[in-house]
Amino acid sequence: MILPIYIYGQPVLRKVSEDITSDYPNLKELIANMFETLTASEGVGLAAPQIGLNIRLSVLDLDVLKDDFPEYKGFRKAYINPHIIEYDDSKVETLEEGCLSLPGIRESVKRATRILVKYNDENFNEHEEWVDGYLARVMQHEFDHLDAKMFIDRVSPLRRQLIKGKLKALLQGRYHCSYRTKPVKK
Repeated sequence: MILPIYIYGQPVLRKVSEDITSDYPNLKELIANMFETLTASEGVGLAAPQIGLNIRLSVLDLDVLKDDFPEYKGFRKAYINPHIIEYDDSKVETLEEGCLSLPGIRESVKRATRILVKYNDENFNEHEEWVDGYLARVMQHEFDHLDAKMFIDRVSPLRRQLIKGKLKALLQGRYHCSYRTKPVKK
């Protein structure tokens, strides 16, 4: 089932998400629905707060980038209770990011190119691994959602001021996108 994506201004996007246990109700179905929603919205990542749930769960589908990044062919993964343990700040990169919860807004964001992450897979097996490259960027973006942050929190105060009008428009429900959304109630 395709779920509506919560738009900037929804309170759930500013709440720190909680870890879940393996007996979380209908978890496999939820993950399937999140992947279906992600595909329908043509994104590469989706965090549970973006569909209104305050839990530590993200899905990533980098297969759509396989033409530019052949190493991500077939890459489609759920991350349960993910946490970034360490940032390797020895190399950072600034790239433009967008977000399904911020339609029409794209900004340059500086992020570490290598991170140490800990998470559970769909079978609740625990993993701890160093991740680098574009995957590290996508993880940081999606896992930020679980910590009540959005990429606009990582832009300079000047850039933030320059997009203030666009953010206000989102709060007022004035935006266009091709996927199902849940705007802030006026």
